[in-house]
Amino acid sequence: MGNPAPGFKQFPNHRVTATQTPSHVRVLVDGTEIADSRAAVLVHETRHDPVWYLPPEDVVRDVLVPSDSRTYCPFKGYASYWTIDLPHRQVEDAVWAYLEPYDECRSLAGCFAFYPDRVTIEVDGEAQRPT
Repeated sequence: MGNPAPGFKQFPNHRVTATQTPSHVRVLVDGTEIADSRAAVLVHETRHDPVWYLPPEDVVRDVLVPSDSRTYCPFKGYASYWTIDLPHRQVEDAVWAYLEPYDECRSLAGCFAFYPDRVTIEVDGEAQRPT
């Protein structure tokens, strides 16, 4: 491994578990489909709510506008953000991805995640409730 996450050395009991699922995951904004995937990865992380990450080919990329926002996670790496730009509405910084994650989270590279309080996430036809 050439790019290990420094967080795991400092907090060895912290867990980030990424699981490929057969679930059908859709992301919508006011009924407009932003993503549709049957290849989503579900991430469970210590002290965080579960997060769905969708492969880029399953996301409508032409409605995503890169943002200047960035965040850092010592377990996953640097996250880049996008605003969803629809004709009737903009949803600022609603989407993020780890373009070059640390080795332990390599399976998330380039996959998109969505804030559940800014979009509607459906899993197998059921809307998920933000916590």
